[in-house]
Amino acid sequence: MTLRCLFVDFNSYFASVEQFDHEELRGRPVGVVPVLAATTCCIAASREAKVHGIKTGTPVHEAMARCPDIAIVEARPARYVDLHHRLIAAIQDCIPIDGEPLSIDEVACRLIGRERQRDNAIAIAHRIKQTLIDRGLAPAIRCSIGIAPNTFLAKTASDMQKVDGLTVVELGDLPQALHRLELQDLCGIGPSMLQRLRDAGIDTVERLTAAPREHLRAVWGGVEGERFWAQLRGIEPTSRQRKAVGSVGHSHVLDPQMRSAESMRSVLFKLLAKAAMRMRGERCQARGMSLHVRFAGKEQRFSRNLSFAALDDTPTLLQLMADALQPLMRGAASGRWNVKRFPPLSVAVSLIDLQPNAADSGSLFVERGRQQALTRVLDQVNQRYGNNRLYFGAMQDALAQGAAPMRIPFSHIPEEAAEADLGASALVPDPSMNELWLRRLREFNVMAEHAHREARENPGKPLPPPGPSPMHRSSGVGGWGRKQREKSDDDGRGTTGSLF
Repeated sequence: MTLRCLFVDFNSYFASVEQFDHEELRGRPVGVVPVLAATTCCIAASREAKVHGIKTGTPVHEAMARCPDIAIVEARPARYVDLHHRLIAAIQDCIPIDGEPLSIDEVACRLIGRERQRDNAIAIAHRIKQTLIDRGLAPAIRCSIGIAPNTFLAKTASDMQKVDGLTVVELGDLPQALHRLELQDLCGIGPSMLQRLRDAGIDTVERLTAAPREHLRAVWGGVEGERFWAQLRGIEPTSRQRKAVGSVGHSHVLDPQMRSAESMRSVLFKLLAKAAMRMRGERCQARGMSLHVRFAGKEQRFSRNLSFAALDDTPTLLQLMADALQPLMRGAASGRWNVKRFPPLSVAVSLIDLQPNAADSGSLFVERGRQQALTRVLDQVNQRYGNNRLYFGAMQDALAQGAAPMRIPFSHIPEEAAEADLGASALVPDPSMNELWLRRLREFNVMAEHAHREARENPGKPLPPPGPSPMHRSSGVGGWGRKQREKSDDDGRGTTGSLF
């Protein structure tokens, strides 16, 4: 009885939800985008769209060229979260879920006792599929299920047979069962890791499974290589302890109507206020700030990195950022920055070098005490009556336009009452309060940035032939549960999410 994990992966989840809700989309190619703009990319594609070579990260213009009949729809995170809970409930009626869901469309379930017998595990998988049908969720929303000795292999098995598949991999099937896969099919091998493996002489899964533990440790540059070696052999590595938060940040791609100097500034103020609130929730203070602005049609970006004494009050942080933005705002006023030619495209701000509150000896300055008291009042009001019910005037434009709303984090499902935007005139509360959404957007952002860069560098390049979309996974062993600190601020582009 070597089977220990049953992994459920909902196929083309976002697009499937749209087809579930809108009967006219069923059987049609569908592309889901973060905003309705010609310059964005698909964050999800339906099964019908994937036949045309459209996948996550495909630019909208390319998707429409490949498939003129494709329906482009704007993402609805709140709806995806709502159905996520219904799907989780359906699974739990068949088998308990092992801890928290791994993402909005992926669930791992631990097999125990007789459930580990092959026939019994397969019966549970069929029961899950039938429950989805009985509750009217399928066939619009279907799932592929993998059963294997550990979570990594079960996830890999769930990808082997799409759509609505069921694949079982036992210890006796290893490693031959993996040999037909490409390296990038394995969760945890992204573009950069793929190149590192090739540089190390590993260009096939067969060579990867034959590589000794020490060799993989060298390729990964540490213990992650040993974890990957163990996972390939059906071993479930011990869970990694959650590290203390080292930074808190958000980024956002500006909607076309927000691509002005003043609107850019307003969005940055909102992002920083949100990051400061999250930081206080972690009971930390920041000793630095990182600020970035990207411009349309221009490679050069505006960046500032600030260092200061540890603090956590929002007014002081906003003033520091306002001072840092002054050169850019003066450039817009004087014409040195041609805003119409090079409008701001995306913004990002992070509070870095965090330290626990316990390490702070307190401020001796009266003004700092007032700012801290004001911040406490802000937090108390917003936690009780809704986020941004009380806010700073500099955020007005961003709130009025609904820019940079709360998105879905990964590690928990926040309470809507505490985190939904209810500021400005309580325009449109954003109920998309679940961190699972951001997981998929981060994967999209990496591919979307690559697609945009390739389009700029090769404007006349013909479209590649349609074909099955390669599977992309976040780097890091297992592809989940690991927060990486990157030097680039590209992660989280197109949404309000952590930069690291």
